[in-house]
Amino acid sequence: MNRLEMLDALVSAARAAGADAADAVLAAGTSLSVSRRLGAIEHLERAESFDLGLRVFVGQRQAIVSSSDPDRAGFAALAERAVAMARVVPEDRFAGLPGAVPLPPHDLDLDDPAEPSAEDLLARAAAAEEAALATPGVSNSNGAEAGFDRSRIAILASNGFAGEYSRSSHSISVSALAGQGTGMERDYDHSVAVHLADLEDAAALGRRAGERAVRRLNPSRPSSRRLSVVYDPRVAGSLLGHLSAALNGAAIARGTSFLRDSMGKQVLAAGLTLRDDPLRRRGLRSRPFDGEGMPGEARALVEDGILRSWVLDWRSARQLGLVSTGHASRGISGPPSPGTTNLWLEAGAVSPAALMGDLAEGLYVTEMMGSSVNGITGDYSRGASGFMIRGGELAEPVAGITIAGNLKDMYLHMAAADDLRFRRGTDAPTLRVDGMTLAGA
Repeated sequence: MNRLEMLDALVSAARAAGADAADAVLAAGTSLSVSRRLGAIEHLERAESFDLGLRVFVGQRQAIVSSSDPDRAGFAALAERAVAMARVVPEDRFAGLPGAVPLPPHDLDLDDPAEPSAEDLLARAAAAEEAALATPGVSNSNGAEAGFDRSRIAILASNGFAGEYSRSSHSISVSALAGQGTGMERDYDHSVAVHLADLEDAAALGRRAGERAVRRLNPSRPSSRRLSVVYDPRVAGSLLGHLSAALNGAAIARGTSFLRDSMGKQVLAAGLTLRDDPLRRRGLRSRPFDGEGMPGEARALVEDGILRSWVLDWRSARQLGLVSTGHASRGISGPPSPGTTNLWLEAGAVSPAALMGDLAEGLYVTEMMGSSVNGITGDYSRGASGFMIRGGELAEPVAGITIAGNLKDMYLHMAAADDLRFRRGTDAPTLRVDGMTLAGA
C-alpha cells in the first residue's frame, strides 16, 4: 500500500465511522547526523520516523488523532476515537475543509537523490572543525556537526484532494572558541541546503566561525544612548520574523497584532518589498501545496512599503471574510495554522559599507539573545552583542547590551543593503534602523 492509498483508507474509515468530512496527513522520514569535537566522534545517529494524523469533522465540530502505526487493521478504531471526540467538543463555525483546487505542475527540485554516508558527514564535520582550530587566536572548539535528512509528506482529504512530495536537507554547523578562561568568546557558522551542490564549503564555514570568535575578544559595554543599529544578515531575518507574526491571519482575527488596522497603509520604509514564495526552486521552505491542499504562489506581502496581504489559512480567512492565501502549515497532531514559507526582504541598492558609511557612531549587531516583543503594541527589546561603528567602520566589540524601540517606527526607518543571500528560509540583507535605544552600562 503506497502513502496515498494508506491515507485514502484512513479517511474512508473516518467517513464510515460517521464523520461528515475528514483529511489525513502522513509524514515519514530518515535522518543521519554526526557531531565531532577536538577530533573525537561525539554523536552518530540514524533515525527513521513514521506518523499519521487524522482530522475529522462532525458538523462544525472537529477532532484530531495521531498514530505511528501504519497497520491498516487499526484504522477503524482510530477513526472511531476521532469521531467520538468530535461529537463532544464545542462547535467552531470557522472550521471545515476547503473546496479542492487543482494543483498546477511545478518542478521545485526538492529531493536530492544522493544520500551521504556517515563517513561523508564525518569528513565534512572534520573539515569545518579543523579549519576553525587552525585560525590564529582560536583556543578551543565547541564542535562541528553535519547531517542529512529526507522527509516525505502526503495529504488526502474527503473533498477530493490528494498530493505528496519529498524533500531533502544537507547541513553543516561549527562553533569555535577564542581566548582563555573567563575571557573566552564563542562564535559559529552554518549552512543548510536542499541539494549538496548548494551547501557551503565546510572549511570556509570553519574559518569564518574562528575569525568571528577571535574578533569578539575583549568586548566592552558602552553607555546608554540613542543611535542607529545595523543588523548583520544572520540576525536581520529576526526583524522579518516579527513582521510576519504581525501579518499572521490568526493574530489579525484575534486583534492581537500591532498591524491589525494597516492593510493598504505604509508599514515599511518606501522602496522596501517583503516577498513570500513557496514555489522557489530548491527553496528551504518550498512546497507544492500547503497544509490544506491549497496551491501556493509567489506574492508581495508588502510592496514599496505598503501592506498588500495577510498570511492566511482557511480558518483565519473565514474569520476575516477573505480567502486563504495558501499559507496553511500543518503538523500531525494539530490543526492547520497560518505560516510563511520562503520569506525575504528584497535587496537594496547600496553596499553594507555604504549603508553605514555616514555613521559617526552606531552599533553593528551580530548576535541576539532573549526576546521581549509585544505583538499588540510593537514594543521591542532584545539582548545583543556585536561591534561599535565609528566613522562608518566597525570598531571595538561590545556585549551585555540591550537594544530597544517600537517595531512600527523601526520598520518605517529601515534601510537595506544589496547583500541578500538565501541561506535560512527567512532571509534579509544587512539592515539599518535609525533612532533606536541602546541600553548598556
